[in-house]
Amino acid sequence: MVKTTLRIDGMMCSMCEAHINDTVRSVCTIKSVKSSHSKGTTEIISESPLDEAALKEAILHLHQPRRELLPR
Repeated sequence: MVKTTLRIDGMMCSMCEAHINDTVRSVCTIKSVKSSHSKGTTEIISESPLDEAALKEAILHLHQPRRELLPR
């Protein structure tokens, strides 16, 4: 199993978390995903390493102008 943690700026509420989680599920084959707007993180468990470029592109295109993916 591979654990990937993303820092995501701009999540304000549980709906933001849900949008991020749904986007991750639609782009990658994963075991689980959990986002926290209070921590500003998304933790993803997968069988193999993720296509981080595709994941970043999808997250940045959620029509949320304040959202930014930060370096780990």
